[in-house]
Amino acid sequence: MTGRTDRVTSPLFLRAVGRLGDVVQAGRGCFLTFHRAAPSHLWAGLPNRDFYVDLDFLDDLISHLVSSGRDIVTVEEALRRAAAGSARSYVNFSVDDCYRDTCELVIPLFRRHRVPVTIFLTTGIPDGTLCMWQAGLEQILCENASVILDGAPVDLAAPERKRQVYETLARAWDSPRAPEFYAAFCAANGADAQALHEQHAASWEMLESVAGDPFVEIGGHTVSHPRISSLSQADAFGELEGCRRRIEDRLSIPVRHFAFPFGRSGDCGRRDFQLAREAGYASAATTAKGLVRKGADPYRLPRNTLNGRHRSLPLAELHLTGMTGLAARVLNRV
Repeated sequence: MTGRTDRVTSPLFLRAVGRLGDVVQAGRGCFLTFHRAAPSHLWAGLPNRDFYVDLDFLDDLISHLVSSGRDIVTVEEALRRAAAGSARSYVNFSVDDCYRDTCELVIPLFRRHRVPVTIFLTTGIPDGTLCMWQAGLEQILCENASVILDGAPVDLAAPERKRQVYETLARAWDSPRAPEFYAAFCAANGADAQALHEQHAASWEMLESVAGDPFVEIGGHTVSHPRISSLSQADAFGELEGCRRRIEDRLSIPVRHFAFPFGRSGDCGRRDFQLAREAGYASAATTAKGLVRKGADPYRLPRNTLNGRHRSLPLAELHLTGMTGLAARVLNRV
């Protein structure tokens, strides 16, 4: 079977899991996050497809949450419920970084369902100061049957080969020198890095068009997407505050919420949570799995990442019930 039928699960099973979720999650929140989305017919051929949520699956998931009685809310509303207590379970969706597909595909989907989505924006993307080498590398591999690597041709005829080459290069380039490696690769293969950036980055004009949308909440995600724990206190504060000020100045909206890049326990800690407070944010989110409970610390909110290859409503229910968070703590994967 192919397409949406791969993700169809027995309604009876989902109702049973949903009822368990109502018991376990009652009054608690679940934050779900991802980075990019792609239509089903394109998803399978993407070299970095795990980074993308299948748009049809996302559509199914939103429909499932609404039909099972979960409220989909902004971070602002989630904090209100966490402080006051809530009789109903609630879910927040956030999209990090802000690629073009966030504006062109994700926001319209949430708008069609008439539920909100939170965008955590890295300002270096619309400003053009952040090298989006992963997106550019992926597109070059997608569009070519072969590439030049280290002076020699590499065959890319099979989709699996494109994925292998992407994974190899992404690992090898993952360092402060990544922009340098990417520039050399673009030059060797006749690719225009600036044009590739513009094809994948959300622009300020796109963001201006949704800044007042009642179904869009915009928060901060740093200026240059660094691992905050690796920075000096002054540099870390500059990333947090500089991001907030840039968005507020450019879009004329208040920016109250923040999400840490990477976001696991080694990527942000007690110092960084305090810096988020000092930088003017009302909350900060991580990517530690778990649920938001009454009285939760607003500066270390857990978020559950939707991996693109997990196109499964039952697996999403494991996030919603807190089971994946429990498993991560048992396995010390926090």
